[in-house]
Amino acid sequence: MPPALTRMFERWKPLFSRIEARGLVILLLASGSLGAFLSIAGEVREGDTHAFDDAILLWFRTPGDTADPIGPAWVEMAFRDITALGGMTVLALITLAVVGYLLICRKHASALLVAVAVLGGVAVSSLLKLGFDRPRPDVVAHLVDVHTLSFPSGHAMLSAATYLTLGVLLARTEKRFVVRSYFVGVAILLTLLIGLSRIYLGVHYPTDVLAGWCAGAAWALICWAAARWLQHRGQVEPSS
Repeated sequence: MPPALTRMFERWKPLFSRIEARGLVILLLASGSLGAFLSIAGEVREGDTHAFDDAILLWFRTPGDTADPIGPAWVEMAFRDITALGGMTVLALITLAVVGYLLICRKHASALLVAVAVLGGVAVSSLLKLGFDRPRPDVVAHLVDVHTLSFPSGHAMLSAATYLTLGVLLARTEKRFVVRSYFVGVAILLTLLIGLSRIYLGVHYPTDVLAGWCAGAAWALICWAAARWLQHRGQVEPSS
């Protein structure tokens, strides 16, 4: 190899190694999330999760009254508010606000990426629901109105896909590790609380929520990997 090329390779080798390592981590996490979803889906198809699902749902109810959730009244009201954070209306408003901000900042590629990530998540969630065609739980009373199919949980999947994507997007704007970790941590916490609220309110089986988290995380990681690939090609605005 000519000396000039050797020096150039040595200069950029740390960057290439870091990109390759991060890409491999993202790929492994996405594969793990997808594998977990397929495993849960297989168990649900076989009907092997009914005992587990029913036991968890009943655990959140007062013994002898499947319409009365455990805990004081304010807990139920809090979970009703939290579950709205994973609804289509709230997610659409948040997405529009973020896309508008990115457009104002002239980050058009990032805005398009966010829109595609969220809308793609909605499409994948809808197709999965139709494919599995699982009815809602009937072992306990529903504490909020629901009109769609049960598996996977749309709230769990879309909150994971949306909030994790936005958390990573915000993290890309910061250089400090603590701030970046805070953004991602808040996104994860919101996703977990929204999924838990669906179980507490009796409108989803626990396996619906677990599968939704896995599918949403896999989708968010795929979008993250796509963003990194486009960024390195110069088609997405670089991070900080």
